[in-house]
Amino acid sequence: MILVTLGTQKFEMNRLIQAADELAQTVSEEIFVQCGNSSYQPKHCKYSAFVDTTQFAKMIQECSVLITHSGVGTIMTGIQAKRPIVVVPRLKKYNEHVDDHQLQIAEAFEEQGCVLCCREVAELKQYIEKAKSFAFQPYTAPESKVENLILDFIEKN
Repeated sequence: MILVTLGTQKFEMNRLIQAADELAQTVSEEIFVQCGNSSYQPKHCKYSAFVDTTQFAKMIQECSVLITHSGVGTIMTGIQAKRPIVVVPRLKKYNEHVDDHQLQIAEAFEEQGCVLCCREVAELKQYIEKAKSFAFQPYTAPESKVENLILDFIEKN
């Protein structure tokens, strides 16, 4: 199963749901969409507005590819579950958020090799195919700047 999740944001992301719905007609694998507060209702794949925490964790463990809107919690859960992750960030130009911070989040994770960032849903199928064979890297937490300042202070005094 390919899992598409949009989290609990108040913003719609109909373009991703519609792309997943269209894709469901061309792939043999089941696609499940957690739609959140979006108004588009898929016709060709299973969906639910929200999924309880236990079921959601199980779905992430079982999915072949996790497609997410760039929610940090979902990305980290997918990384911990060692799932292939395709991030489709909510973009301001589509009125999916107030700014492009989700793109910045996706790019930061992509730089580490933890996720693939799909900026346009027209490329979603190619990203799913790439994700199935991509050598994803484990997440490495950045060093704490505060910690470095304290260590520097101790060394100098």
